Amino acid sequence: MVELVHLTAGYDGAAVVRNLDLHIGPGEVVALLGPNGAGKTTTLRAISGLVRPLEGTIRFAGEDLARHSPASRAKLGIAHVPEGRGVFFGLTVADHFRLGHRREQLDADIAYQYFPALAELQNRRAGLLSGGEQQMLALGRALARKPRLLLLDEMSLGLAPIIVESLLPVVATYARESGCAVLLVEQHIQVALTVADRGYVLTHGELVMHDSAEVLGADHHLILSSYLGESEVAVSDTLP
Repeated sequence: MVELVHLTAGYDGAAVVRNLDLHIGPGEVVALLGPNGAGKTTTLRAISGLVRPLEGTIRFAGEDLARHSPASRAKLGIAHVPEGRGVFFGLTVADHFRLGHRREQLDADIAYQYFPALAELQNRRAGLLSGGEQQMLALGRALARKPRLLLLDEMSLGLAPIIVESLLPVVATYARESGCAVLLVEQHIQVALTVADRGYVLTHGELVMHDSAEVLGADHHLILSSYLGESEVAVSDTLP
């Protein structure tokens, strides 16, 4: 569904992510992991068109996205849920499903199917929702667009782990049932790997690991060293 080939991207000519190769198949959930500043958010922004690649190619369903604007990519079926949720505090839940690009009609029933709690909150303004409910709304609005590719950036930000653990399985179920490809950026490694099929780990903008979620989740030392560095892990291993 999506393929990155030698992607290098950043800001003001300075690369944040370098020479990244990544692919996601239809119905597959892929976790993009790594410490802060590793280039995860930049990768998502490059795919959705908010950041222009410095080098490399981004293909969506076999098509080079180089000439597609962010709006054009949205029309192709790429939905991006940014860090911070991106909801409108002054609008009701129902209002959010009336917003779309020109001639686009969102299917609120899909959102209510996967997140039944939203149906009971239709007339409540987003600013009055809890953090978990706001994240649910952001996800529901993305699903209502019937995406072919869903980009999720730091769903857990500001939320209790138990809330994230209830939301992520819904995303995985939607991917399997609809064939939507999902690229998930998440700081909570183990939570992400419980729903992902595969994972990529970035450190300092470069790919350092790529394997199945099962293999990555089982190798605690390997994951930890990618986040903290080998020397810090060596010290932590000696602590009681």
